[in-house]
Amino acid sequence: MAEVDVPLLILLDKKAKVYYHNCPGCVQDLKNEHSTGIPYREFLYVWLITLCAGLPIASLFPFLYFMIRDLKVAESEEDIGFYAGFVGASFMFGRALTSTIWGIVADRHGRKPVIIISIITVIIFNTLFGLSVDYWMAVITRFLLGALNGLLGPIRVAYSIEVCNKEHQALAISIVSTAWAIGLIVGPAVGGYFSQPAEKYPNVFSQESIFGRFPYFLPCLVTSLFAVAVLLSCIWLPETLHNHRTDGKVEALEASPETKGNTKESEASPPKKSLLKNWPLMSSIIVYCIFSLHDMAYTEIFSLWAESGRKYGGLSFSSEDVGQVLAISGFALLVYQLFIYPRLEKMTGPIISARICAVLIMPLLFGYPFMTYLSGPSLRIVVNCASLLKNILAVTIITATFILQNNAVPQDQRGAANGISMTAMSLFKAIAPAAAGIIFSWAQKRQHAFFFPGDHMVFFILNMVELVGLVMTFKPFLWVPDE
Repeated sequence: MAEVDVPLLILLDKKAKVYYHNCPGCVQDLKNEHSTGIPYREFLYVWLITLCAGLPIASLFPFLYFMIRDLKVAESEEDIGFYAGFVGASFMFGRALTSTIWGIVADRHGRKPVIIISIITVIIFNTLFGLSVDYWMAVITRFLLGALNGLLGPIRVAYSIEVCNKEHQALAISIVSTAWAIGLIVGPAVGGYFSQPAEKYPNVFSQESIFGRFPYFLPCLVTSLFAVAVLLSCIWLPETLHNHRTDGKVEALEASPETKGNTKESEASPPKKSLLKNWPLMSSIIVYCIFSLHDMAYTEIFSLWAESGRKYGGLSFSSEDVGQVLAISGFALLVYQLFIYPRLEKMTGPIISARICAVLIMPLLFGYPFMTYLSGPSLRIVVNCASLLKNILAVTIITATFILQNNAVPQDQRGAANGISMTAMSLFKAIAPAAAGIIFSWAQKRQHAFFFPGDHMVFFILNMVELVGLVMTFKPFLWVPDE
């Protein structure tokens, strides 16, 4: 282990903080204690890994409508949304089954091993998904991609704030939220531009090539190649988990006579509070799950709605059109999270900002079905503005819930807490695409109903979910974690 040219004992609250030999967490903490600037290299790792986790999740949505059509599993055009929903749900269902396990592994064996295994999973199963030859192969590969992928857990709540001092923890969480949001936006952009390349770019890709025979392989390959690059960068990834035992003995890096008497006291840790009885944590997780369900359902519905025909209340967009809309939103999110959100959070706090955004989302969604009355440049301008605003509001809410969860637990419980959070969130996100697909297919068959006809019903239901989330941000349900 590399030597660190800084004092090994730090006095905090008149007590000496003791660091230990062969403990990567202590080395990182020691570095953080004496760091005055932003840890750009560590934040770059966090950003890249989070982006790697986000890209494959939503990259399929721009082409999923056409993929289900080409796999010939849907009996009619109105049924495409039904089958598409279960493909989208399979990833989240797999992640729900294993998130707690990955959190425990990260707490016991380190953040870095979990990160590396998860990136390898992305490389393998995301590539296989692009080579799917039937509906069930698509479902199974997406399920395994979710079940064997524990990337988001260690990064979101634990690793991101363990590579910096307290002064920069808010920025760290913001970076995670930014990269995650961009991954969920740029992923669909990649899916939109690179799917069906033989049809879109016949001068470059022939119908006889592998990209002609597997029209949805190229976007998956692009994402997997990015994951390979991230995997190589993990060679320099620092570990942050504390491990104070070597050969059965606990050894301090240094202990002066005045601190040796306090060593036992510093080693003793107070009893851990049960995470399930930690209501500030559990209430913030539940609120997070409701808003995550809403966002996942919106992501599924937006692509299906935009690509469906005008006679069904859609916009008749191509996968490339949808990808372009989401790419513009992704760039706006980057600017917003880096330059605007930190100031907004300081002025209003996470809870107030989340409530304001939830209120603004509801009238915005009510206006979506009326976009079908527009065409040409005016339609594209309105759709881009609406998508941009919706994603900015949504990422503000999600970032607020991240902050609340992070403040609710100590470091040695963050992995397990995040496992619970990821399990619950993944269950909700597994329900969201399936339910959204079913509701979307049902709505397309009631175009002339009296009460919220067609897609009006879809966006009405989305708003009811958002309203539930808004109500739950108030007491007595949501409690702010104790400092």
